Amino acid sequence: MVSASRPDPTRTASAAAPPPECPAHARFGDPAGLARLLGPEASEDPMGLYEQLRAKHGPVAPVLLDGDLPAWLVLGYREILEVAGTPTRFSRDSRTWRWFREGKVPPDSPLLPMIAWQPVCLFLDGAERDRLRLAVTDSLERFNRRGIRRQITRFTHQLVDGFAARGEADLVSEFSERLPMLVLTQLLGMPDEYGPRLVEASRDMVAGTETSVASNEFIVETLQQLVRRKRGNPGHDITSWLIEHSSMLTDEEVWNHLRVILIAANETTVNLIKSTLRMVLTDPRCHASLAGGQMTLPDVVEQVLWSEPPLMTIPGRWASVDTEVGGQKVEAGDMLLLGLAAGNHDPAVRPDPTVPLHGNRSHLAFSSGPQECPGQNIGRAITDTGIDTLLARLPDVSLAVPEEQLAWKSGWMTRHLISLPVTFTPPGQRTAGTRAAAAVTSGTPIGTVGETEGPALSGTASPSSLAVLPAVPPSAAPAPKKRGRWWYALRKWLRG
Repeated sequence: MVSASRPDPTRTASAAAPPPECPAHARFGDPAGLARLLGPEASEDPMGLYEQLRAKHGPVAPVLLDGDLPAWLVLGYREILEVAGTPTRFSRDSRTWRWFREGKVPPDSPLLPMIAWQPVCLFLDGAERDRLRLAVTDSLERFNRRGIRRQITRFTHQLVDGFAARGEADLVSEFSERLPMLVLTQLLGMPDEYGPRLVEASRDMVAGTETSVASNEFIVETLQQLVRRKRGNPGHDITSWLIEHSSMLTDEEVWNHLRVILIAANETTVNLIKSTLRMVLTDPRCHASLAGGQMTLPDVVEQVLWSEPPLMTIPGRWASVDTEVGGQKVEAGDMLLLGLAAGNHDPAVRPDPTVPLHGNRSHLAFSSGPQECPGQNIGRAITDTGIDTLLARLPDVSLAVPEEQLAWKSGWMTRHLISLPVTFTPPGQRTAGTRAAAAVTSGTPIGTVGETEGPALSGTASPSSLAVLPAVPPSAAPAPKKRGRWWYALRKWLRG
């Protein structure tokens, strides 16, 4: 979904931005009048900006990127499907971008880690793309479904153990931003200790900061070392399977695809966990639907994918011919960004955004067409299994601040929570009644959450996979905080 490795220096030799007399600026209009996707307006209220652009320009709007480089932002649901599904008109090969060809992109541009061409399926079309994508999809599908969920559960317990005794935590820094990378390092065949630094580097790179190029270099060097090691000592992991696949990937192709998997899966899953936790903790409609049995936790995840997709915008396509989309004349060499969040809220297909979309997976959160994210179900599994296990361990968890005090941070591709402070009763202080709220009739022991057969990576895991907590003797500690009525209703439903 997102990607790029070291930029091609032959295509980024000049640091000059397009001058005011640039033909593209004349065609797009006065640069001063175009919205900047890295500006304060986009950072403070990206959805509001998208709706302003939709009202002014329709489903396709001209915008400016870093360095005042112009591009088209595709806002319409149908138009996104058209662009994503028509490779004959809209190529994935970023080398066709006119500003690369004309040397207008500076070598330190924060855009480069995400759009500079590399030999991966996300930047190719035709038979070569099919060869590389087959290697990726085959490797991702080789994992045992139950085995992945066991890893997710194991790491969730480790993280919760780190803060459970305090009775408070920040579920962003202490959980959401750590769990996906811990799982991914296992899937790629890396030691656990690689996780923290890779988390920092990947988020910095996607955010497009001044140090994003250096963060990208660190990730590349780490993955190159991993590929060299796995060549001589293969294992049961994605790296080894890519190396041995019949598509005969080169080392460069292997580590580039590992980078795609690592960055895309981590960024999207971190944001998905944050947003799902926020919805579970704050949205009364979510509470009522869960308690009444109208929704399961995987249903909540799908609702979040509609309302708050992990990636708001992705650098999607480059026009290979002069064409038209959404009423705009697009010239060969123009960049088109896919506005996934805007497309999910397109009034043409979703006139009432308050109507629940239970079971509807036609959202654009994982893009669409030939380049739809092949690892999306791993992200779903990490999210619903991780949150399911967390809620089992902390049955009375609640938000520690008013919802309106939650802070967000936005980049040109993402919008995510900065923190999610919560409080709960520490395990050692729970009464028998509190422990019973976390139990289900199956009596599944702790540490085996999600180990039942079923479509484990399909996003339809059972909502009753909550674990029984270890027995704790009666305590003289203060009584736990009063739980909301929805938790009691949910417990009744789970036990019923």
